[in-house]
Amino acid sequence: MHKNKENMLRGAKIIVDTWVKIRRWDKLIIVTSIEHKDEAEAIDAYAKIKAKSSQILVVEDGGQHVGVFFDRNENIFEPYTAIIAATDYSLVTTRAAKKAIQSRKKFLSLPLSTNDGRSMLEYDFLMMDPRRSRNRAQIIMKYIKEAAEIHVTTPAGTDLYCKKVNRKPGFFNGVLKDGRGYSSASIEVYIPIEETKTNGIMVVDGSFGYIGRPEQPTKIIFKDGKIVDIENHMAGIRLKEYIDGYKDERIYIGGEFGIGLNSMSQCLGNCYIEDESTYGTFHIGLGRNIALGGMQNANGHFDLVALEPSIYVDNRCIMKDGVVTIPEFLHY
Repeated sequence: MHKNKENMLRGAKIIVDTWVKIRRWDKLIIVTSIEHKDEAEAIDAYAKIKAKSSQILVVEDGGQHVGVFFDRNENIFEPYTAIIAATDYSLVTTRAAKKAIQSRKKFLSLPLSTNDGRSMLEYDFLMMDPRRSRNRAQIIMKYIKEAAEIHVTTPAGTDLYCKKVNRKPGFFNGVLKDGRGYSSASIEVYIPIEETKTNGIMVVDGSFGYIGRPEQPTKIIFKDGKIVDIENHMAGIRLKEYIDGYKDERIYIGGEFGIGLNSMSQCLGNCYIEDESTYGTFHIGLGRNIALGGMQNANGHFDLVALEPSIYVDNRCIMKDGVVTIPEFLHY
């Protein structure tokens, strides 16, 4: 399947106008890799109409280790007022991103990884109404904010407990203004869970994040925050080999609990961001979570997605079999 330039420009317009809201005084930098230069050029072409300046930075060291460069060069975004991180992998949890956000620069994490040959800018999930997603997120966060524990089960066999004492939830919906200057293309509520307090079973039947849909549901055991066992079958072996590729034991630590809120998304394993955004799913983010409000650094960040969760916060059910049960939520 080839990239459709017309649909890419539609996505670029949403990102520049609605999400980042580029203004005439902005100095924009678009970080990308050679694989996604077409997408970066589409965004750049539209941004040049709006911004004081726009330029593209092509990073050579790509792949799952791309974040390491932005940890080691934390001042790289100093000259700019707006940053779009349009690489295969998320940069929002890196030191450079954290410093840019603390300096009140605009920062959008735009992981472009797909598995079907299409550009992520072509996907319809980008058209989700950001006001609706913001309202949905705020309702869920109200119920999660003061909770100490999250318990999640799924029909596939998940039975997982996470602690979040003194950890604040947040949300992404693409729109930087809603995120107080930074956001991700993923439309979700996220919680930077305590890094040593996740215990139980997660059965991944939705997505292995960047590497797509698992061939079969895969049982993963967490103990004291860390993955201690991955089911030994074809999908499990593939997952373990991929995680080991980060060459950092900290990538096995659960640092984020996420709830997908995009009703225009489908969890098909074709697009990392679409998978974790899908309404009716939850995900555990492994590895780095410092920019989300956690304390864990690592060589990367990687999400595992499961379908149809029932989610309990301090024993109160907020989602049952993938459907939010909070009364106010039904209005949105």
